[in-house]
Amino acid sequence: MQVYIDGAFYDQADAKISVFDHGLLYGDGVFEGIRLYSKNIFRLDEHLERLEYSAKAILLKIPLTRAEMAEAVCEACRRNGLTDGYIRLLVTRGVGNLGLSPASCKKASVIIIADKIQLYPPEVYAKGLSIVTVPTRRMNPAAFNPAVKSLNYLNNIMAKIEAAQQGALEAIMLNDQGFVAECTGDNLFLVHKGVMYTPDTSTGALKGITRQAIFDLAAEKGLKLVEKNLTRYDVWVADECFLTGTAAELIPVVSVDGREIGDGKPGPVTNSLLCAFHQRVTTDGTRI
Repeated sequence: MQVYIDGAFYDQADAKISVFDHGLLYGDGVFEGIRLYSKNIFRLDEHLERLEYSAKAILLKIPLTRAEMAEAVCEACRRNGLTDGYIRLLVTRGVGNLGLSPASCKKASVIIIADKIQLYPPEVYAKGLSIVTVPTRRMNPAAFNPAVKSLNYLNNIMAKIEAAQQGALEAIMLNDQGFVAECTGDNLFLVHKGVMYTPDTSTGALKGITRQAIFDLAAEKGLKLVEKNLTRYDVWVADECFLTGTAAELIPVVSVDGREIGDGKPGPVTNSLLCAFHQRVTTDGTRI
């Protein structure tokens, strides 16, 4: 595998960054996770726009134009001979001194890893996932807005650890008001009496690219979709539940906090959207 670092490609064993990079020292940087399907990078432009917004929010100057970044991402896929895969695109603050201030970091670094990923076992896509609610709360936007996809994911990682301690692969995170925000790496959707619901982004939910793709597919299918504050009770009594994310794609949830969702099987709306999503990902985006 070859990894892109600041304009050059390196073999995996030689792909290294400085121990003084503030991305390593302080989690100072931003990232995107992007999927490749049949040599089509799904919604690449939307991912790059979100990367730019994250960078702008933390006053980080990306050293490449969007067109240059897009070409670098495509080239990383080509060099690794990928037809289907996962791309991790990072922009770090760059090399600086041991102080917190980014003033010592003269230039940001860009890293692109194009490889394979399997977030969940294949069988859970057919049978559904059992998840739990965990104590760790989603970051308060007044402290640091979760809309920024920063390199510091300890908030999510702690929630992931708590899920594992309960034998679950994924966890629901609440915000500090007790409303459902999102999962550790995925957005959450419910279906109740024919209406789809998802947490509003003001709760701490990320403006997911796959989330928006589901919005678009729901509109095409004439499904009503409502963004609103949701509680654990709303999740427990839902007819269907599913998660969306770049790495996860769309995955059914059949149990939450020990409570069966619907009849305990992936529901018809979930299955319909999953089928439509798989058809869309090979055409909506950028050919490599």
